[in-house]
Amino acid sequence: MNNHLSRFDESKEFFTNERCHILEMLDNHNSDKPFSIARARVEPGVTTAWHRLSDINEYYYILSGTGFMEIDEEEGFQVGINDIVTIQANSAQRIQNNGVEDLVFLAICNPPFTDANYEDLENV
Repeated sequence: MNNHLSRFDESKEFFTNERCHILEMLDNHNSDKPFSIARARVEPGVTTAWHRLSDINEYYYILSGTGFMEIDEEEGFQVGINDIVTIQANSAQRIQNNGVEDLVFLAICNPPFTDANYEDLENV
């Protein structure tokens, strides 16, 4: 096995209560990594659920599609290919796919994402 290469299996993509599809690309549960990477896919017309990650900074790198990003009470903004969105730890967030194709982005979390740090703000 090559210690310098990670591969992911497209068949392991799953749908979340947040209303998006997730494919974990760099093991979110491997504690020896300083960050985790997942590919998120939001279908056209869908807005993800309001949520926050406690004590985790998150960065979205937009790969394809367009969207409208909302963070806390700040004014929302349009995002598109090659944009990077910085979401500070403990910030309420959601993203809407306002395009005609899937909105696809990498979600990079530091420290690594864990289910324990995820807080659903819609179904409380």
